Formats: sequence, C-alpha cells, structure tokens
Amino acid sequence: MLPGGGLVSARVAWRHSLRFRLALTYSLLALVLILLTSLGVVTLLLSRMDQQFTDRLNERADTLAEAFTGVQRGLGRTAGSASAYTMLIDAEGVVYATSPILREFNDAPFPFGTQGQVTVQDTSVRAVQRPVGDFGTLWVGLPEVDLIAARQSALSALLLALIVAPLLLLLTGWWVGRRALSGLEHAANLADRIDPTRSLATLPLPAQEDEVHRLLTAINRLLVRIEDGQAREKQLLGQIVHELGAPLTVLKASLQRAEERTNDPEVQRASLVADELTFTTQDLMQLARGELEMKLAWHYIPARTLRGRVDRLVPGTTFEGDWTGGILCDPDRLTQALRNLTANARRAAGTDGTVTVTLTETPEWLTFTVRDSGPGLPPELGERIFQPFVSGAGSSGLGLSVSRQIALMHGGTLTGQNHPQGGALFTLALPGAALGDDSDDPDDPNDMDEADLLNEPPLPARA
Repeated sequence: MLPGGGLVSARVAWRHSLRFRLALTYSLLALVLILLTSLGVVTLLLSRMDQQFTDRLNERADTLAEAFTGVQRGLGRTAGSASAYTMLIDAEGVVYATSPILREFNDAPFPFGTQGQVTVQDTSVRAVQRPVGDFGTLWVGLPEVDLIAARQSALSALLLALIVAPLLLLLTGWWVGRRALSGLEHAANLADRIDPTRSLATLPLPAQEDEVHRLLTAINRLLVRIEDGQAREKQLLGQIVHELGAPLTVLKASLQRAEERTNDPEVQRASLVADELTFTTQDLMQLARGELEMKLAWHYIPARTLRGRVDRLVPGTTFEGDWTGGILCDPDRLTQALRNLTANARRAAGTDGTVTVTLTETPEWLTFTVRDSGPGLPPELGERIFQPFVSGAGSSGLGLSVSRQIALMHGGTLTGQNHPQGGALFTLALPGAALGDDSDDPDDPNDMDEADLLNEPPLPARA
C-alpha cells in the first residue's frame, strides 16, 4: 500500500518469476538427460555400425581367400568386382594382381604395409589381409563412405536435438508452470490488494488440494492470527490511553491554574510537558482507532486562530505568509497535525535553531510549509519516515504518521524533503474552500458570511 492510501499491484519480472525458474531448471535437467541418453544411444549405434562394417569386411576377405585356395580357384579371373578393393602380393612384396579400380598399383611394391585404414584415391578405405597359400597375400579393402555418412547424420541429428529440445522444453515448462501456478498468482494478486488498515479478508482456496491449496490455507490462518493480534493491540492501546487521559487532564488543569497564579518558568515548562503528553496520547488514540473510526468535525475558522494555537503549543515558532483568511477543517485535528510537524521541527533545530511555518493560499489549495534549521531528514528512511514508530529525531515516531493521516482525511497531502539550503521541509496541502452566498435573505440568522465566520471566537481545544 502506498503512503497516500493507493494500492499497488506488483508484477514479477519474467526472469525472477517462479514459473520461469522452474521451467528453466526443468529444461536444463531434461537437456542433461537428453544429452547423456542421446550420447549413449549414438555411441551404441555407431559402435554397432562399425562392428557390422568390420564383420562385412572380414566376411568378404574370407570369401575371397577361400576362392583362391579352393579347388575351383578361378585362376585367371579378376579378384572381386569392378568396384572391389583387392590386391595379390607375392613373397617379395610386389603387387602382381589387382581389381580394376586399383590397376595403378600393378607390378609395383605394395604401398600400405600392415595398415588397417588407408586412403585410396581420396577415399577412406578399411583393409585386412589374408594368406592365400602359394599365391602370397590377399589384401582386401572396403570403402568407409557409407559409414562416415551415417556417422555424420547421427551427430547432426544429435546436435539438432540439443538445440531444438531445450527450446521446446522451456516453452512447455513455461506453459505447464503457468497453468500449475495460476492459483498461486491469483492469490498473490488478491493478497497484494489487501488493505492492512481494514479487515484482513482471507484468500480463496483452489478446488484442488495440492501444495498451493496448503500454502494458501496456511496464509489464511496467518491472516486470522494477524487480525486477532491487531485487535488485541488496539484494545490494549485504547485502554492504556484511556487510563492516561484522566490523570493528564487533571494535571494540565492544575498546572494551568498554577501558571496563572505564579507565572513560574518551571511551572510553565511543566505545563508544556503536560501538553506534549496530551498530544502523544491523542496520537496513540488515533493510531488505536484507525482512520475509518476517526470522524472530522468540520468548521470554518480564521487562520489566525490556528496560528495562535500552534504558537502556544510550540513557542518560538516563526509564522510567515498570509494568515488573514479562513480555513475549512477540523480545527482540533489540523492543530494536532501542525503541532506534530512544528514540534518535530523544534526538536530537530534545537533551542537555538529556527522553525518557520508559512501559509500560502490559491483558489484550489491551502499550503502549510514547515521548515527547520536542523540537520534534515535521514536519506535512508525516505517515505518510511511517515510510518508509525519510525523516527529520525528521537521522538515517538507517531507524529508524522498521524499528521499524514489527518491530511488524507481532509482530502490533502503531506510530503517531506530536505530543503536545498539545509534543514527539513514538510508541506501540508489542503483543498481550498470557496464560500458562496446561497441565500437571498440578508436577515437570515443561519446565513453567515465569511466575515462572520472569521470573527467567531476560537473553538476550545479537544482533549
């Protein structure tokens, strides 16, 4: 909730959302599993293909060797088909018979020795040798073109799967996570709209009793306990303020009579302390009642009456601006707000510092500015300075919170900042009140013009 009373609906950035982290984790784990599984499958597949290629090569070599050493050896024939890789090598290592594709090696020394894999005419060939009796040695080769193509196809498919699968898994995980966490997101939006100054309504539960249902149930139980605790705190605070109110009233009256009789400075100081305690109890009472239970008693009073009240409550305050007009307000509540601001300013400025209250008026707004010569507002507090029990000047921390609440109840605002020339500057703005002459009877006693209202005697302060 904003300090001004507005509600904020917070949206989580996609990179910080729970469903994105779940989808990303799910995708990474799935990618690792797919990678390991695919590598295993591809490795096994390539191993089987390689084994089949080797078996085929050995089978061809054994068949050709048997053909040369058998009864029907087929002497004079070419060893293998036109595309076969075969050579006959004599005892001196000279090739004396080849398949047509290897005719260039005829009558030349055998070039490959005992190598099991060679390159022939820019083609990778895997080869084996077999003895063929008196004929010497049979060399048989088998091109690896098909095996290499199958190996490259398998690796390309694996690479494509590693690129496409994570994207599909991430999108699927995002969609599934969004569906699964929709109830939690709806509950978070409802919880974000809960006004802590009002009754803490519980969150609706999803139909499915899953982990989200269990979490929301726990949150509802927590909300009920918070509301019960707040009610007990308000009740206790109200009782404490009530018990303090009566003795303080008697004390104030006694000190006022003593001040009138003796004019003793010590008695005057004690009277001011009693006023301080009285306003503190009023702040506590307003905090205990809350904004909804606080009713304003509207009056149109002279601005000078308000100035006189503040001057009496916080002596040494300098007033500037135009105080000759009138103000439509609850006099006691507005006095309380300005008194809290000036008392805080006096506390910050010290006895030798200055506190200035300036009133400016436009047709739309009445603006009170309270400036002091103190060290200014702590920058680390920011808007927290208006929260209850947050203080940067050693006070109770209630004054600014209550003053902003009073300003809001009047339809106005209260802001605070550091003045460019030093010290703190608080601005309390209230809507202006334009009075019109709605009656045609000048003798109507109930028809009071602005001059009559400004000449009214000051209203007594509310205890």
